[in-house]
Amino acid sequence: MLKKIHYAILLVLLIVGGCGEPPATHNPAPVKIYRHAMDGAPGSLDPAQAASLYANFLVVNLYDTLYRYKYLARPYQLQPNLATAMPEISEDGLRLIIRIKKGVHFIDDPAFEGGIGREVKAADFVYSIKRHFDPDTRAQGAWLWQQRIEGLDQWKAEGSDYDTEVTGLRALDDYTIQITLTRPFPQLVHTLAQGYAAIVAREAVEKYGQELSSHPVGSGPFKLVSRDSTRAVLTKNLDFRAEPFNLEDEGYDPATQGEIGLEALQNKIPPFVDQLEIEFITEDAARWNAFTADEIHFIKVPVSQFDTVLSQREPLKLSPQFAGLYHFEASPEAGFIYTNFNMADERIGYRADPVQNRRNRALRCAMVKAFDWKKRNEIFFYGIGQVFPGIIPTAVPEYDPHGDTSYIQRDLQGAIDLLQANGWNKENLPELDYGFPNSVTERQIFEQFRNFMMAIGYPAKKIQPLIFATYGDYQRAYSQGKIALINSSWTMDYPDVENIMQLFYGPNAAPGSNSASYNNPLYDQLFEISSTLSESPERTRIYREMNQLLIDDCATIAGISRTLLFLWDKKVIMKPDRSFLGGFFMRFVDLAEPSTTP
Repeated sequence: MLKKIHYAILLVLLIVGGCGEPPATHNPAPVKIYRHAMDGAPGSLDPAQAASLYANFLVVNLYDTLYRYKYLARPYQLQPNLATAMPEISEDGLRLIIRIKKGVHFIDDPAFEGGIGREVKAADFVYSIKRHFDPDTRAQGAWLWQQRIEGLDQWKAEGSDYDTEVTGLRALDDYTIQITLTRPFPQLVHTLAQGYAAIVAREAVEKYGQELSSHPVGSGPFKLVSRDSTRAVLTKNLDFRAEPFNLEDEGYDPATQGEIGLEALQNKIPPFVDQLEIEFITEDAARWNAFTADEIHFIKVPVSQFDTVLSQREPLKLSPQFAGLYHFEASPEAGFIYTNFNMADERIGYRADPVQNRRNRALRCAMVKAFDWKKRNEIFFYGIGQVFPGIIPTAVPEYDPHGDTSYIQRDLQGAIDLLQANGWNKENLPELDYGFPNSVTERQIFEQFRNFMMAIGYPAKKIQPLIFATYGDYQRAYSQGKIALINSSWTMDYPDVENIMQLFYGPNAAPGSNSASYNNPLYDQLFEISSTLSESPERTRIYREMNQLLIDDCATIAGISRTLLFLWDKKVIMKPDRSFLGGFFMRFVDLAEPSTTP
């Protein structure tokens, strides 16, 4: 109602103004436009399908989540976003009460009565989570809450009727949410800061259906103007709630962050820029050229340019010619790169026949032994990546510095012997497809992989590229189990290694996060035991045992964590992020100098 009154007053003023003398001409206020480059494009902007880093980056700017991470705090810390406070949690850890802010509205859209965005209510959150358990949504985020929220899986089994209440997911009133868990889940609040948990309006889903993927209707700090395969343009949501920026509340550390101009943001109302232009430039050379031509303000530096921008490796130091123009940050990757075997594919994965099943395992293990992590690191990651056996990266406390590293040591003779001992030869080795999105770098990574395998006698013609136009197309294909060899990366959704261990949990099999469709009952049992535990020596012991199971089964060729280098124009005031904070930092980007008008 307040919004309608506001528009009525504005209309009256415009009419009155039109009856008098024409207004004096004046120059329009400078428009602040921030231009950002990403090395991939999102597939869908529907939060239920925001399965990639690229999609999540945009979704959290277009929609609201209950929680987010503090902009500047390291280590990362959660704080309320649409919620008014952190949850009220029962003594047994099974019941949470979350209250949301009043007066927050969805953007204006024809989906709503009169085209005016209505207020966001607690029931919208309930509806948004239910969507992940509705088969018609083709959602990809259900794994976050599967078997964890009381009654939600049963709701799905009984037909996904949105008008049927879920006992563990209730709106107690317009501004109060109650979540009841089946067992303790220490990471629950982290899941509510993900793009998957963004809040959508039922009216928008029912009006646009699948078109919601390109027609977002949220309550976030920005609105979508346009999007295609090369770029997305977002403008400031003028109705976004006014919450002054506070350095202390965001975790500001003047000792480490005092030289990038953040003090200028104090007490300003985000979002600070009028428009975001996010370029999707998959080719490293094109992205670098756009940055050096001042067409974009930020870049994750391509590895091919590391020699250009760095004057030394240990410690990493920016060369003088770039230091005068750009801010610089070296950021360890919160995740890792790996190549999964599709265990649901009989050519390389599980077989009902125990003899063939054993032979397939031997084939996978031989391919693991043939992989050369040293060359992969040197050629594609400048030799500064961190290689480790399995899926527990060196940067997390659960990593075992005394573990067996033979899994990541190349052993060509061992691989050849393993193939021969299990009856594999050039004639009967299976034809395998290796998927990747279309780019020069991805093609080079594929060719290197194929050369590694050729060294143990795998015919080149039997490992074929399966190329997709975009990362989103590729992600959809491997989520549907259509690719035998899946080269991918995982950026942790939240700062807890549980988020990595779930990647191989059986119930999360494709189309869920377990793209390998790994299915080991002991692994699943250990995951279910550990998932109720907070960080502790006991949980660490269990995770290391789970990691060894993956190594023994040769379910994946893993892994390496990259060191990411960021450069951004000195006239841009920001601290960029590509891990847990992700796209949330965009609302806090500011320009010391206005851009040209669009």
